[in-house]
Amino acid sequence: MLYTAYEMTYAAVAPARIAAGIGARLWRSPFNPLADSWVARTSAAALDVFENMTRRYPKPGWGLASTSINGRDVAVSIEPVMTKSFCTLLHFHRDEKMLTAAGVDGDQPKTLIVAPLSGHYATLLRGTVEAMLPGHDVYITDWTDARQVPISAGRFDLNDYVDYLIEFLRLIGPRAHAIAVCQPGPALLAAASVLAEDSDEARPATMTIMGSPIDSRKSPTVPNLLSKERSYAWFERNMIHTVPGPYPGMLRRVYPGFVQLYSFLSMNSDRHLNAHYDYFKNLVKGDGDSADKHRAFYDEYLSVLDLTEEFYLQTIREVFQEHSLAKGKFMHRGRRVKPEAISDIALLTIEGEKDDISGIGQTQAAHDICTGIPNHLKSDYVQPGVGHYGVFNGSKWRSEIQPKIADFIRKFDAKGAARKLRVVART
Repeated sequence: MLYTAYEMTYAAVAPARIAAGIGARLWRSPFNPLADSWVARTSAAALDVFENMTRRYPKPGWGLASTSINGRDVAVSIEPVMTKSFCTLLHFHRDEKMLTAAGVDGDQPKTLIVAPLSGHYATLLRGTVEAMLPGHDVYITDWTDARQVPISAGRFDLNDYVDYLIEFLRLIGPRAHAIAVCQPGPALLAAASVLAEDSDEARPATMTIMGSPIDSRKSPTVPNLLSKERSYAWFERNMIHTVPGPYPGMLRRVYPGFVQLYSFLSMNSDRHLNAHYDYFKNLVKGDGDSADKHRAFYDEYLSVLDLTEEFYLQTIREVFQEHSLAKGKFMHRGRRVKPEAISDIALLTIEGEKDDISGIGQTQAAHDICTGIPNHLKSDYVQPGVGHYGVFNGSKWRSEIQPKIADFIRKFDAKGAARKLRVVART
């Protein structure tokens, strides 16, 4: 009923939203003799804020048509290389002729970025991808909004997520590099464990896990505590709703994106209210640059997707309540997942000093359970002064975190080592 009520409310507000958009344009029209007055600017700004707060935000575009390598622009085309019911594997293909002109032989490390399936689209990692593109052959998991998947496509749970990652690594590999940003850390670690135990050639050469709840018992944050305080039945009863028509996923049981968004906003409600008040003031005084930055951020932040019931609830139980992977009890397709079986995958963990989603130590826990990885293949880094978002986006990500990941991947890249040997042989 909540989902239907949400849709009905959105439809009911639509006339007012449309009128607000028209009104804002009329107040700003060059044909309006009062357009430069304080009354006009204030009225237009208020209507603009209302329109933006009540509209629906579609999935954003990537906006990555090119990358700069050695001072040269290299064209980038985004190509789907595998499409499954709940995810599309995207490849950021860089023009080979332009790569050669930029002094790159094209044989750069193949890197899978595993985007979180936690409410936002993969485009939230636009800055992550942008920083990796100059030196890496980048792939990313582009998760599908569950309300867009017909119920005939079947279920999708945490084990299916692990299977998807294994399949993607087999397609990209052998010995590619994998980066899990936030939520998918446990799933990537499980996938790597299965591949390692089977001595599968598709196991990654390196695994970078960033701001992730590998063991959420360490330095528990507000979301971690909430997951422990509430019972599994409470989450099932209060967080799961049925997709209404006319969505393709009608009748599918989901954790709706708008519910997740409310949780995001309520955690930092004062900051978001102040941001919108500042947006209003910037519109009134004509500060277009600041207003554009606000819109760009919230166009992404307020764009959300639904998660399947089974994926969300299994994640709550396995990751946040029972800590099954950290305790060595996580099961995948009838077998116990064994992180201790990993012996030749280099592991880098990265945390943010001020992360209020995944506390300090939660990601580092990967080192504790991957007992088979020798110390020279392990590395850990805590970035001072950043929160959860700053671990994978922003100035500190670009200037300090990403270079460390690039160096780590380069150090353990098998093809890179082969290139060095060829150079030594020629000399």
